Amino acid sequence: MKSPILILAAHPDDEALGAGGAVARCSGEGAEVATVFFADGVGARGQGSVPTDDFQVKERRQAARNAAEVLGISRVEFLDFPDNRLDTVPLLELAQTAERWIGELRPEVVLTHHAGDLNIDHRIVHQAVMTACRPQNSHPVRRILGFEVPSSTEWQAPGSGVPFEPNVFVDITATLDRKREALRAYATEMREWPHPRSLQAVEHLARWRGATVGVEAAEAFVLVRQIH
Repeated sequence: MKSPILILAAHPDDEALGAGGAVARCSGEGAEVATVFFADGVGARGQGSVPTDDFQVKERRQAARNAAEVLGISRVEFLDFPDNRLDTVPLLELAQTAERWIGELRPEVVLTHHAGDLNIDHRIVHQAVMTACRPQNSHPVRRILGFEVPSSTEWQAPGSGVPFEPNVFVDITATLDRKREALRAYATEMREWPHPRSLQAVEHLARWRGATVGVEAAEAFVLVRQIH
């Protein structure tokens, strides 16, 4: 059995966009993978004082479950923090939430957002995860990887955030089709080409990341910390 993997993501679809191919590969190799989503990804879309209806939330969560089945994610948990407003929640509360899930699941590997994403929820989740993963004696997490999310990571303005400079590449040649299938579960979140969150753009990115390291397709990550 491979080391347990925990994905701590802001919204349903971030996990598939950023690490779907790697997750499918790891689960196929025997790793147990769990995902925790901090926000629903649709709550901020209400018009003025009209909130997003429950159907949209349920639809997004079902899409996440469908994508998880495709990728081999064995456990999916949904939290109820405010969508696109995680900066209104005390960081301590978010970090303690991440700590509870890490304590329960005892992962050796954590996948989460890149520190420099444009989306505020992505950046806050990264901060919460790093606080929860302070390197202390007996802490289970030995490796933290930051993934890129199309239409957030590359949209950050130069000089406004930490640039995404990947130094870990996972060959997803054999699992790119499963990543695409998982993203089809999130059909309402995908866009038409040439939007970076289109199926074509996601594949082009995977092909480019692969070409930079001599494989057909890859996902790129920033190694935040590794303890041998």
